[in-house]
Amino acid sequence: MAERSDVPYRGAVPVVAAACDGACSGNPGPGGWGALLRFADGSVHEMGGAEPATTNNRMELTAALALLMTLRDLPRDPALAIRTDSRYLIDGLQTWLPGWKRRGWRTASGGSVLNRDLWEQLDRSRIKGLSLVHVRGHSGDPDNDRCDAIAVAFSRGQLPALRRGEVVASASLVADVPAAPAVVEKDAVAPPSLQHLLSRLELADRLAAGGHGLTLAELAQLVEIPLRSLESRRESWRWRDWSVQPLGDGRWRLERDAQGLQQPE
Repeated sequence: MAERSDVPYRGAVPVVAAACDGACSGNPGPGGWGALLRFADGSVHEMGGAEPATTNNRMELTAALALLMTLRDLPRDPALAIRTDSRYLIDGLQTWLPGWKRRGWRTASGGSVLNRDLWEQLDRSRIKGLSLVHVRGHSGDPDNDRCDAIAVAFSRGQLPALRRGEVVASASLVADVPAAPAVVEKDAVAPPSLQHLLSRLELADRLAAGGHGLTLAELAQLVEIPLRSLESRRESWRWRDWSVQPLGDGRWRLERDAQGLQQPE
């Protein structure tokens, strides 16, 4: 299903800077991505999203894809380049892709190309004349540091307040690219505890909708119940608006609005 992300469009004001980054806790594990655009009038638009089970490389690619899909509908400074600390992203787009496609999406050693779905979408979303520039991570580059902070926050289940420019247009994002969350104005930011709860509830909804299985450790982290308290559970039980169903292989699945199940202690 295609998702949409509101993006700024400030008339003829061009984008003069762009950056993106990804993060993952555990690799694989919960991940997040962040991206930002700077306009010639000084305004800034930030984007980000999360995935419950992913890798750092997938988050790097997702951030770049979200940025490219946004930039295609915006005026751009001729010297604009996307700043990233991911050599994987840069080498893939600028060096490896032709060989992968020529070999039927096989690496030089004959293995399957990892993250092919995202690479194919990135290949289709290229913007002529728009290059990638490598910056060293955690080196004091302000835009890279900001994108990293956004990505890390999402990977930790937090919902960071994102800056934005005037939003009067939007760009479509293809499937598998997380939508940027609604931007909260600075004077309306919820307390950190409520932001954390909302992030967990949104994540639970996405996990239920996708039918994803969770290990007991992942489930304990989501519902914030000690792991030892869950180890003896064998039957379905209820957490907030979801029933938690055993899958029989040690994993659990969330289902929305099941009835008649006992609320856990």
